[in-house]
This record gives sequence, structure tokens and C-alpha cells, in this order.
Amino acid sequence: MEKNIFGKIKTEAHSKASTYLKILVVFLAVLTVYQMVTMDTGNKDFFTATSDTLRNINTVFLSPMLRRDTLGGIINVLMVTLCIAVLSTIFGAIFALICALLCADNLANKKVAAVVKAIVAVVRAIPTVLWVLIFAVSAGLGATAAVVGLTFHSFAYLVKAYSEAIEEDDKGKIEALRASGAGFMALVTQAIFPSCIRMLVAWTFMRFEINFTNAVAMGAAAGAGGIGYNLYMAGNMYFDLREMGFLTYVVLIMVIILEQISTRFKESVK
Repeated sequence: MEKNIFGKIKTEAHSKASTYLKILVVFLAVLTVYQMVTMDTGNKDFFTATSDTLRNINTVFLSPMLRRDTLGGIINVLMVTLCIAVLSTIFGAIFALICALLCADNLANKKVAAVVKAIVAVVRAIPTVLWVLIFAVSAGLGATAAVVGLTFHSFAYLVKAYSEAIEEDDKGKIEALRASGAGFMALVTQAIFPSCIRMLVAWTFMRFEINFTNAVAMGAAAGAGGIGYNLYMAGNMYFDLREMGFLTYVVLIMVIILEQISTRFKESVK
């Protein structure tokens, strides 16, 4: 038998970052197991709870029925949720595009880019529901607070997405335009937009889909109105699982329609 005179071949690069990541994964795994073992189940039998859960799932998804509202009323609250998503995406995209041009490494001043990225990171770190609740204090619970709160998080999300798309643009093209005396707006209109427009549209529609699902969640969690509020009432106040199932299917169908529209639109953008 021949032996490898060079010993073992090192196939994995070890670094402090990978070591810390492994330690973190192990710690989280141990914490998860500990939490599951020490969880207070409230004297609930596991098999009984599982049986009840499966029965509720069967009722929600296999026996949907609209009983407390009309189809016209459901369409109305669905449009409210859709409008919240549209407005928050439009407002967020407008402000995000401006800030993305100010923090892209290949386009903006380094110091300005660092400041903008720091501000955006703070905004993005605050959960969407907290932004909605913050503005609900001044604007009251409803669609207004939902639009403003979702706009803040959409803005922070899209600034990062837009700036990364801009940074992937060909640096040689930008340097050539700068060498020929092109100003900032000329760089944006002649270099950035023509090459990045498809990515910008793709990120915008992705955020729009996220905002629609967030608008549904905000209606339930923060009283922002729309179909999410109806879902909350059916599931927690009336405990009408059949109506909850009907509303769930309405949301699912709307998400599929939005996905098809966004796909067709992105394909049409050259």
C-alpha cells in the first residue's frame, strides 16, 4: 500500500471567523435544546395538542367559509392592504434611490457614504412592527401609521439593495466618464441607470411583495387595518377557523397574482 508522503491535504481554510461561527452555532444548538427541555407546557398532553392542531389545520384549509362579512367587504379591506404596500414601497424607493447614490462606494464620497450607511443600518435594525407602533402614537392606529412605518423599513432595506447593485456596475465605465469630464448626474444617467435598472426594478418588486405580507401582519399585530385585522378578529376574537381559512386563501391568491405581475414586469424591463 502506497502512503501519501505529503500527509493530509488541507481542504478547509481555518480562520478566527470560522471558529467563532462554529462556537456560535454550538451555543445556539445547546440553548435550543435546553429551552425545549425546560419549556413549561402547562400540563398539556403532547399527543392531544398535536391532534387538536391537526384538526384545526384541517378546518382552516379544507373547510374555508365566509360567514361574518361579505365578499365586497373582503375585497375592500384587501385593497386597503394593497394600497398600504404600494404607497410604502413607492415612498421608500424614492428616498432609497437618492441615498443609495450617496453611499455607493464607486460613486459617492467615502465619508458621506459611511455616514449614510451608518444611519441606514440603525433604521434597518429596528423591526417593522416597532416603527409602526412608534408612529401609531402620533398618527393613531390605522393605515397612516402602517404606511409611514413600512416606508422607514423599506427605505433602509432598499438603500442597501440599491447601493450594492450600483457598486456591481463596471468601474471602468465610470472612470472613463469621469476622465472625460462627466459630472455626477451624467454618471447616474449615462452609466448607472442604463446598466442597473433591471436590478433596481427587481429589488423594488421584491420589497413590494414583502411589504404586502408585512401590511397583512401589521393589520393583525398593530391594528393597522386591512385584511390582516380581519384575520386577527377571526382567529383571536371570534375563533372562527373557517372564516380565517377563507381569508388566508384570499391573501394567498393575491400574493400569487402579485408574483406573476412582478415577474412579467421585470421581464419587460431591458
